[in-house]
Amino acid sequence: MKQNSAKGKKGLEKREGVKGPFRAESKQKRGRYLRVKASGNLQQRDPLFSSPQQEEEEEAIQMDSNNGSQEMSVPVEGVAGGGTAYGFNDGGLNSQPLKQSTDPTEVPTSDLVHVWWMPNTLNVGSQETPRPLETINLLAARNERESFQIAMRPKVSWAGSTPSGSVQVQCTDLCSSAGDRLVVGQSLKLRRVVPVLGVPDALVPLDLPLTQLSLLPGETSVIWVSIDVPNGQPPGQYEGEITVSAMKTDGGCSDNLGKHEKDQLCMELKNCLDIMEPIEGKPMDEVVERIKCASSSLRRILFSPSFTEFISTNGSSDMMEEDVVSNLAVRIKLRLTVWEFIIPVTPSLPAVIGVSDTVIEDRFGVEHGSEKWYEKLDLHFKWLLQYRISPYFCKWGENMRVLTYTSPWPADHPKSDEYFSDPRLAAYAVPYRQVIAGDDSREIYLRKEVEILRSKPHWNKAYFYLWDEPLNMDHFHNVRKMASEIYAYAPDARVLTTYYCGPGDAPLAPTPFESFVKVPNLLRPHTQIYCTSEWVLGNREDLVKDIVEGLQLENREEWWTYICLGPTDPHPNWHLGMRGTQHRAVMWRVWKEGGTGFLYWGANCYEKATVPSAEVRFRRGLPPGDGVLYYPGEVFSSSSEPVASLRLERLLSGLQDYEYLKLYESKYGREEAMGLLEKTGVYMGPERYTLEHRPIDVLRGEVYNACRPS
Repeated sequence: MKQNSAKGKKGLEKREGVKGPFRAESKQKRGRYLRVKASGNLQQRDPLFSSPQQEEEEEAIQMDSNNGSQEMSVPVEGVAGGGTAYGFNDGGLNSQPLKQSTDPTEVPTSDLVHVWWMPNTLNVGSQETPRPLETINLLAARNERESFQIAMRPKVSWAGSTPSGSVQVQCTDLCSSAGDRLVVGQSLKLRRVVPVLGVPDALVPLDLPLTQLSLLPGETSVIWVSIDVPNGQPPGQYEGEITVSAMKTDGGCSDNLGKHEKDQLCMELKNCLDIMEPIEGKPMDEVVERIKCASSSLRRILFSPSFTEFISTNGSSDMMEEDVVSNLAVRIKLRLTVWEFIIPVTPSLPAVIGVSDTVIEDRFGVEHGSEKWYEKLDLHFKWLLQYRISPYFCKWGENMRVLTYTSPWPADHPKSDEYFSDPRLAAYAVPYRQVIAGDDSREIYLRKEVEILRSKPHWNKAYFYLWDEPLNMDHFHNVRKMASEIYAYAPDARVLTTYYCGPGDAPLAPTPFESFVKVPNLLRPHTQIYCTSEWVLGNREDLVKDIVEGLQLENREEWWTYICLGPTDPHPNWHLGMRGTQHRAVMWRVWKEGGTGFLYWGANCYEKATVPSAEVRFRRGLPPGDGVLYYPGEVFSSSSEPVASLRLERLLSGLQDYEYLKLYESKYGREEAMGLLEKTGVYMGPERYTLEHRPIDVLRGEVYNACRPS
């Protein structure tokens, strides 16, 4: 079948090393990278996320325009996101051009800036059209994160340099009539939406409760607002507000920069030195890589609005008096209803997601098994738990043999017990062999590990993931052999095997599709968790039913699914540039199809880099965003905390939707819950789901009204 042959081709690309580990000694050639085209005929390159080919093309164009000179030309207005000078106005809301002052201490901010809010499923680009400002009304369960976006687009310029001007954004606590609070900085957080390859994706933390942003003429800037409701938060209606105030600037000195922006500029310049200083004696390809990284960083600084403002003018920034801000600011009213339902601390669906330890070792310069190595893995593990996923670290070997482990420490180490006992962790991977080389043989090590873990109450979370997508009889034989060794010490162990086809050298059936369906017969009894590709399933929901009905539940068999490379549009996936509801629908699909777990191959699998602040490049041969759900914090600031993507936030929203559907199912049965999912128009199938946000709110509201205590 056409779909299967496409999948086989992609699988071949992976087997040839696309998905393999980074080796410090490997010297990969730099080729053409995939990138997403921005809307319109012209694409502005994002210096943080670019490709070598793109840079070469731009340099050639620049050389032509300068008659061969390599001097950098000034960006053409409109191409680099500029507006129409200082009197521009977006007409979408019947707003009139100012006839008098643009002094923000004299005119309302609403006369200078469009401000409106958008749901979390919309991709708000730089050319998003302004909309009317409305009160924000949200619904959230306890132990849930709810998010929305605030968009700002200048109507005119009130600054004397490149940016239109600066705005100050301030948040209040959310308070109930009973005096309960959701505190800014703890429950309520702000992050700036930064485009990746022209698509809004990276969420960079902002200062709280007060932050300051520079707005560019003719461009929409976006803030992502998240509200985390604690487990014990009293139910009720909470109210607060977010104020946006245009700031007066008599010039552009450093006082006009927010703390976050100053910090970022300093770190960018320091990183350039860190990149360039240790190049003596290095191989030429690494020297070239470091020069390109430093050049990219300097270019990023040079063209940033904050830096332009910093170097081009002298003067001071006048902070407006508090009463002026109060009278002239745009006020966004925020109401949040917290209801009685508590999202379970332990996720109902194990969502296990891989983190490449080799990528961490290369990028952060930490030696495998060193103290710094443990610290980095610990940081990533704890940070990822907030997204209701169960991280595992991984290293690929020959023929897609994979070493997976959730804890880098041995089973008898207190940290392992801390990891595995964490109620937020739904499943953990047990390594088949030692993560850190030791004196014990593999057999002795394996026996010790399972004997310790089987005595623990968290043993029911354990699984072994031994091989990624076996392709021939030799691969399947190795899976069975390794599983047999495990069962010798732990007959009740669970082995997970991912697959998208049967063995190519011994077909199980006349067609590849039928062969795929029969793979469980080849793996029994050496696998308990059959993890199949959603790409191969396509829209064959009848096939899904056959797979589920064929499980031997008496032998503790489970059916999980995964996405990797495919499926492609319009099916749900987490590729960059897909719709927000398409990202969120990944978990709607899992719930409707009846899977009991989900696997994703990589959250940090971008191209190799040896400097923490180096630009992030998606891997060649993969759709943009595939295998990357978060970014290194050092790319954006001095912070070492990872930076989430919009897609990771939508993954979390989908997992929370899963809990809503489970609650409704527990009260009214699966058929009724299925009917609600379809009746509200949220999800009917992999090619039929809502493209708008409103049906999601309707679904959540229905669950709220049907399941609230009487």
